[in-house]
Formats: sequence, C-alpha cells, structure tokens
Amino acid sequence: MKRSSTINRKTKETDISLTINIDGEGAGKINSGIPFFDHMLTLFAAHGFFDLNISAIGDLDVDFHHTVEDIGIVLGTGLSNALGDRKGIKRFGHAVLPMDETLTNVTIDLSNRPYMVYNIPKTSYQGDKLDPSLVKEFFRAVAVNAGMNLHINVLYGENNHHIMESIFKAAGKALDQATSFDPRIKNILSTKGAL
Repeated sequence: MKRSSTINRKTKETDISLTINIDGEGAGKINSGIPFFDHMLTLFAAHGFFDLNISAIGDLDVDFHHTVEDIGIVLGTGLSNALGDRKGIKRFGHAVLPMDETLTNVTIDLSNRPYMVYNIPKTSYQGDKLDPSLVKEFFRAVAVNAGMNLHINVLYGENNHHIMESIFKAAGKALDQATSFDPRIKNILSTKGAL
C-alpha cells in the first residue's frame, strides 16, 4: 500500500502544489519562495524520511503569512489523505532533539482530534528570514488539517534559527514514529475501534 498524496490548492493569495510520500527516503524538492522556510521543510522531510515536493506561489509582497499558513493547510491535508484509515500505525510519536543551546520536545497523536500546544522561549523578530511566530501558524494549520494532536515544547533556547530548526527536525522524527506500522496493531489503535 503506497501512502502518498498529491494536493493542489489555489486561492487569491496562494497557489500551492504538494506531493508527499510517507514511506519515502527523506528526499524533497521545495520552493515556497521563502528560502529559510524551504530549508526548514527540507529538514522536516529528511528527519521524517518523507519524500516531499512543494511548489508555492504566494503574495510575498504582502508578507509571508499567507504562504506559510497555506502550505501548512496543504501539508496537513496531504498527510491525512496519505494516512487513509490509519489502520496499523503506532499513532503516537515523540522526539527530543537538541540543537546547540536549544532543546525541543515534540509529541504527536494522530487521533483525528486536532489540537496544538506551542511553548517556545520568548523570541523577537529582528529581520530574520522567517518570523518565529509564523512557525506556530504553520504547525497549527498542519495539526488541524491532519487531524493531529501536536505538542511542541522548546524547553530552552536563545537563537531563533536553532529554535526553529530543532522544532522542524523533531516534528519530522515524531511524525515518522507516529506514522510507522507496528505488526501487533491489527486495526486502529483505539479502544473505541475508530478515531
């Protein structure tokens, strides 16, 4: 069973095409128009072993918000579609990841009950390539559209780049774990029998 999905979404603000293969090798071709965001998404794919192709055209002359959030919507939708009925998956994933002075925990439940908790050290946007507050908007859009309970907790960190990089890497690793199969799980991992 190939767990992949292709999504095309066009609005007055963005035009996005995405293909994801959950059971990939971590390869990706990503062009959001925001080079730093491309780097973060490349790390997410590599550490999650997802093959991820994204092409986005957005109203970057306005700001990065629409493009970042809409890519989150499309990625979440693509993940949900690729997971299908979610039978046999571990459902839960957790990763702890250090990045120099930063330590990040990401915990995921692919429960079909979207929720997000997001705790990071106080940061300031000082002309960086990507405003750290947009990372929250991105992951909220992913969680809602993937049906994911997502907890992102950066325990400590000072450098914006390190904080964001640790989040994307840990999210990829936790999602890889949650989407992995366990031969002991014959149906859906829920006492309800459904997610």
